[in-house]
Amino acid sequence: MNQTMIRTDRATTRGASAPAFAAHPGYTRMFAEEQLTLGIFLPLRVYEGDMSVLTGQADLVSEIDRYGFAATWVRDVPLFDPYFGDAGQVFDPFTYLAYLAARTKRVTLATGSAIFSLRHPIDLAKAASTIDQLSGGRLVMGIASGDRPLEFPAYGLEHSERGERFAEAVDYFRQLLQSGEETIRSPLGHLSDAQLLPKPTTGNIPLLVTGSSRQSMQWLGEQADGWLTYPESTQSILGPRRLAEKIRAWRNHIPDQGFRPHVTNEWIDLSEDPDFPRTPLRGGYVLKTGRRGLIELLGEWRDAGVNHAAIGIHLAERPAQEIIQELAEEVLPLFPSHDGPLPLAQHW
Repeated sequence: MNQTMIRTDRATTRGASAPAFAAHPGYTRMFAEEQLTLGIFLPLRVYEGDMSVLTGQADLVSEIDRYGFAATWVRDVPLFDPYFGDAGQVFDPFTYLAYLAARTKRVTLATGSAIFSLRHPIDLAKAASTIDQLSGGRLVMGIASGDRPLEFPAYGLEHSERGERFAEAVDYFRQLLQSGEETIRSPLGHLSDAQLLPKPTTGNIPLLVTGSSRQSMQWLGEQADGWLTYPESTQSILGPRRLAEKIRAWRNHIPDQGFRPHVTNEWIDLSEDPDFPRTPLRGGYVLKTGRRGLIELLGEWRDAGVNHAAIGIHLAERPAQEIIQELAEEVLPLFPSHDGPLPLAQHW
């Protein structure tokens, strides 16, 4: 039997349904059943060898916060692989989120996605709990097993073992967040007579698993606090319909059938023409559309069971500030962020 499958039986913690995060400011701002909110993926401009494209980005993230978007997302790309040709958001995600925590007040800070199979869970838990405290409880973690084979030998790890290591890291991470001194026995390490500090502000951090992360659908149903998947085709209703089938299949594996959120994302090139039709570019990697086409797509996603849409604009032609303003004024009112617990005081 695949060792990754065995982890489902050995795990001591499970994915949590919505009531477990009712006091979590970041989670409640993003997620509610049968509703959809909007977030913005960083970077706002693609890195192509010149760090100056990131100049002023944090100022725009402050605007994203002020406008009332639900979340801002940072990517985790430890090493630039020319084969992929995508350096992500360049900065270390945890360091950068700590910086953005000081530049924002309400927006959820999300990883999309932290590579759990590359790092030790103690380091992941320490960084995550720190950011959660610094931001007043605004951290939500998209997590993944990693899709860039070049990175694994650089860490001294086997790419083929990433699925098993991912499941083990999730288990260890969650145990570290529990209160009190823990005894943890894991293939990734043994811990006794010690505890991780700080703890999260509300006692837990939501973990949204990306794709399959080399796990079974049963594991995803039992263990994931939420699910983040690619959107299928976005040029017509057919993609959202296929996505709806995938979401239903996942939710059928949630043991108590309680609500857990689904997230998807798309890179868009928002046209100045509000009626520009939904048109795939770069082999379907980017969707060019006017705002009415985007609103139509978001509505289709919501009907499919998606609860949050993370929009990337780094490959768009128009200035980032223009796009953010148009989204805030014309789209966000139709998909507003949720009221909920305010972030805890951030007077660090």
